[in-house]
Amino acid sequence: QVQLVESGGGLVQAGGSLRLSCAASGRTFSTYTMGWFRQAPGKEREFVVAIRSSGASTSYADSVNGRFTISRDNAKNTVYLQMNSLKLEDTAVYYCAATVRVTNLRVVTSYAYWGQGTQVTVSS
Repeated sequence: QVQLVESGGGLVQAGGSLRLSCAASGRTFSTYTMGWFRQAPGKEREFVVAIRSSGASTSYADSVNGRFTISRDNAKNTVYLQMNSLKLEDTAVYYCAATVRVTNLRVVTSYAYWGQGTQVTVSS
């Protein structure tokens, strides 16, 4: 079992930056693949980015590739999402997710554990 707590959300102007953090409980954080998903009002939860347990492999949604960067610090049981050049359409609740075994990084159902989410609002 792992518990995930996101932080770092807030209100930012378009073109600005935010850094989200996701702190995980437990001793086996380094074995988990970690993902970030987001959900805008009236829309389904969508994949943003994921990182394998070692940190050596990442996968980005086309919509954020080149603007967002995922990283992890296994010593601190934390995964980060650096978001730059934010756009209005990035507004959503951002969720951190974790799983040990995953076949498809981009699918919601691949992840066993979820945080409560943190709101990111991008204004014009």
